[in-house]
Amino acid sequence: MKIKAIIFGATGMVGEGVLHEALKQANVESVLVIGRRTCNITHPKLKELLHDDFFDYSNIEGHLRGYNACYFCLGVSSVGMNEQDYSRLTYDLTMQAAKALSRLNPDMTFCYVSGAGTDSTEKGRIMWARVKGKTENHLMKLPFKAVYLFRPGFIKPTKGLRSAHGISQVVGWLYPLWKVLIPKYVCTLEDLGIAMIQATLEGYPKRILENMDITQFARTSRGVTI
Repeated sequence: MKIKAIIFGATGMVGEGVLHEALKQANVESVLVIGRRTCNITHPKLKELLHDDFFDYSNIEGHLRGYNACYFCLGVSSVGMNEQDYSRLTYDLTMQAAKALSRLNPDMTFCYVSGAGTDSTEKGRIMWARVKGKTENHLMKLPFKAVYLFRPGFIKPTKGLRSAHGISQVVGWLYPLWKVLIPKYVCTLEDLGIAMIQATLEGYPKRILENMDITQFARTSRGVTI
């Protein structure tokens, strides 16, 4: 199987890292990056489509057909936002893209980057967790071949990438300690990207992958002893 993937969010830390892994993997044949601004990366496998309205894909549908994977890495911080605004930029934005892709590519595997602590009941006290939970739940109802929900916590950035800055570098420095003290809440960006690709290639027994699942799946796929 050869993967033809669409990636959203490639100008952010997570999306850039997932794109980096996808371009390295022999099983990934091509990648289409969709964003409002360029990711400033050139590669024989890579195509880029600049698109302004992430709530309407009707005028670019012809460019979205023929793909069997989507790695959705777009996200915003909930800090300072009310639930209505955060829901629009998290739930509404994600679902608009997913609905279009599920209609155009029913054989697609959709991988969504959510977050550790997401509330699947949609009834908890933490606003962002409820919204993420709603997004996850509704994604699983769409007619994709498969939907996998990735819930990373603290992510160690991939060295050398543009977006690996600020607090991400601090996380990278603390990662060895956190890996010992709180292994359930940390993973590497490299492992996250590889786990998404492997989920597309071979599936996974669970639809929700927490940090430990991400790490174990990625490293087992590479034959690395954990």
